Amino acid sequence: MTSGPPPEVAALLARAHRLGADPTVTNYAGGNASAKGRATDPVTGSDTGLMWVKGSGGDLGTLTEDGLAVLRLDRLRALVDVYPGVEREDEMVAAFDHCLYGKGGAAPSIDTAMHGLVDAAHVDHLHPDAGIALACAADGEKLTAECFGDTVAWVPWRRPGFQLGLDIAAVKAAHPRAVGVVLGGHGITAWGETSEECERNAMHIVRGAAAFLAERGRPEPFGPETEGYGPLPEEERRERAAALAPYVRALASQGRPQIGHFTDSATVLDFLARAEHPRLAALGTSCPDHFLRTKVRPLVLDLPPAAPLDEAVARLRELHAEYREEYAAYYARHATADSPAMRGADPAIVLVPGVGMFSFGKDKQTARVAGEFYVNAINVMRGAEAVSSYAPIEEAEKFRIEYWELEEAKLRRMPAPKPLATRVALVTGAGSGIGRAIARRLVAEGACVVVADLNGDNATAVAEELGGPDRAVAVTVDVTDEEQIAAAFRAAVLAFGGVDLVVNNAGISISKPLLETTARDWDLQHDIMARGSFLVSREAARVMTAQGLGGDIVYIASKNAVFAGPNNIAYSATKADQAHQVRLLAAELGEHGIRVNGVNPDGVVRGSGIFAAGWGAQRAATYGIEEEELGAFYARRTLLKREVLPEHVANAVFALTGGDLTHTTGLHVPVDAGVAAAFLR
Repeated sequence: MTSGPPPEVAALLARAHRLGADPTVTNYAGGNASAKGRATDPVTGSDTGLMWVKGSGGDLGTLTEDGLAVLRLDRLRALVDVYPGVEREDEMVAAFDHCLYGKGGAAPSIDTAMHGLVDAAHVDHLHPDAGIALACAADGEKLTAECFGDTVAWVPWRRPGFQLGLDIAAVKAAHPRAVGVVLGGHGITAWGETSEECERNAMHIVRGAAAFLAERGRPEPFGPETEGYGPLPEEERRERAAALAPYVRALASQGRPQIGHFTDSATVLDFLARAEHPRLAALGTSCPDHFLRTKVRPLVLDLPPAAPLDEAVARLRELHAEYREEYAAYYARHATADSPAMRGADPAIVLVPGVGMFSFGKDKQTARVAGEFYVNAINVMRGAEAVSSYAPIEEAEKFRIEYWELEEAKLRRMPAPKPLATRVALVTGAGSGIGRAIARRLVAEGACVVVADLNGDNATAVAEELGGPDRAVAVTVDVTDEEQIAAAFRAAVLAFGGVDLVVNNAGISISKPLLETTARDWDLQHDIMARGSFLVSREAARVMTAQGLGGDIVYIASKNAVFAGPNNIAYSATKADQAHQVRLLAAELGEHGIRVNGVNPDGVVRGSGIFAAGWGAQRAATYGIEEEELGAFYARRTLLKREVLPEHVANAVFALTGGDLTHTTGLHVPVDAGVAAAFLR
C-alpha cells in the first residue's frame, strides 16, 4: 500500500488545479506554483528543508506530483554565493540540477529561483490578463500603487531568471506589508505562509486588478468601430473563413508545415472591428508566455470583410511577403554570433477583420493554445488602454527571450515528430471497420483526422476514441451528396486549417447474380463508391491546390477491381471504376504534388462494416459455406494462408503516405495475402 503525497504537496496540487482551471488567472502551461516543507534525509537522517515547484513545461491545471521538481532549499539558496551576475545568469539553470533532492522529479524551470529565494512557504507566479494589463501599461508602477497601496509592490521588467528571483526577494523584504508583486511587462507573483493564504493573496491581486480596470477604465478602449469592419453574419463568416483557410495555411506553412486553428470569438471580432487594432497589433504581445507562442506580432489583413475573396487572398500574399522580410530584419537587428538560427519567418497568428483569427503550430493543441494566448493578449491590450496606454517590453527584450538559448535547448529536448505530424487526413466511412482502423493508424502516426461517416453517432464515437478535438473531429456525410461533402471539407479546414490526405473508403456491397441485380443495386453501389469517390476527390483537390502543399489521395478499392468472380457484377464494376480513377487522377494532379494511389484488399471479414451488414452472408452463400467460416475460407485460398484484417489495410495506407514512397503515384497495393488471379499486370 502506497501513501499519498506529503500534505504540502497535496495542498500545492489542489491549489494549482484551481488556479490553472481559470484562463483569466493563468494560461495553458503558464505560470507556476511552489510549496516548501521538511523531510528526513534518508542518507543523513537529518531534517532537511525542501521545495516542490512546477517543473519545466508543465501545466498548472493538470499538474501531478510527477510534474514537480523537488529541490533542497539549503543548496538552492547557497547558489546566491556563487551567482556570477546577470550576464551569466543562464548558467544557474544547470546549477539547479545539483540542488535536486533524491531523483528530483521533473526538470526545474527558469522560474525556480523566484520560488526558492522568496522567503515564504508558498509562492504563486501567474499570468492573469488583468495583472498583465497593469504590468504592460505605460504608467504601470503608478497604477499598481493606486490599485493596491502598499499591499502589492512593483518589480520593473526583468527577463525571467535568477536575477528576477533576487529582485522579488529583495522587494518582499523591503515591503513587509506586501502580499505579492506586479512584474513589469510580465505578470504577478504572490506568496503566503499557508497554501490557502498564498492562493487568497494571488486572487486578491487578480480580482483587485480586474476591478480597478473595470471601475477606472474608459469605454471603448480600442476606439470606435471602423465602418465596414464589423463581423459578418455567422453563417457567412464561417463560409468566408473556410474559403480563406487553405490559402492562409499555405502562407503560415511556407517555412515548415503547420496545423491550423480558427476562432471567431466575440473578443477577436470586436478587436478587429475597432479603429485602434492596427496600431495595437503592430506593437505585438508582451508577456513572455504570449509571444513565445504567438511570435512578436500577428499578420493582419487590412481589408474589410466584404472585399472579394481573390482580392483578399492576393493581399494576404503581399502582406505575408512583407511579414517575412520584416521578421528577417528583426532577427538581423538583434541576433549575435551565438544566437540560435532563425526558426522561420511565417506568422503564427493571422487576423482577418469581420471573420476571425487563424493560429498555427506544430500540432492542433499548439495551434489552439497560440490562439488562446492571443485572446489573452487582446484582453491585456484592452485593460492597459482603458486606464493608460499599452506599452509592451522593447523589441530587443522580446528577441532575447524568443531566441534564448534556454528555450532553444528546450526545443532540442522535444521528441522527434511522428511521420504524419502536421498532416490533416479525412477518411470516409471511418465510423467502423476498415475506415476506423485507418483513422486509428493515421492518428497514431501523428496526423489529425476528420472521421467522416454516414452514421454520425459512429463517427463521433471514433473521434472521441482517437483523443477528441485536438486529434480527431467527426462529420456526418453522405458521399453521394455534393453539398454534404463540401460541408465536410469546410469543417475540416476550420478544425485543422486544411486537408492533406484523403482516404476514399466509404462503401457498400450487394452480392447478387447478374439476373438478380437490379438497376437500383447498380446505381446505389456506383453512387456511393464510384461517384462518391469522384466527388470527394474533386473537393480534396480544390483544397490541396489552394494550399500548394501537395497531398495524398488514397482509394480503398478491392481485389475485385482486377479479379472476375461470380455473383458480384455491381460491386466489382464500381471497384474497377475506382481503380481507374486512381490512374486518371494520378496523371492529372501530379503537377500539383498530389499523389493518388490505391489499396486492393480482399476478404476483410472481422471488423468489417460491409460484411456485418449482409455482404458476409451473401458471399458465404455464394461459396456454400457458413458465414462464420468466411474469414478462414478466404485465408485458405491465399498464397500466404493468412486472414486479412482492417489493420492490414490501414498499414498499407500508412506505407503509401508515411513519407518513404514520396516518388510513388498511380500505384495499387494488394492487401489480399496473395491471390494470384488478382496479381497486377
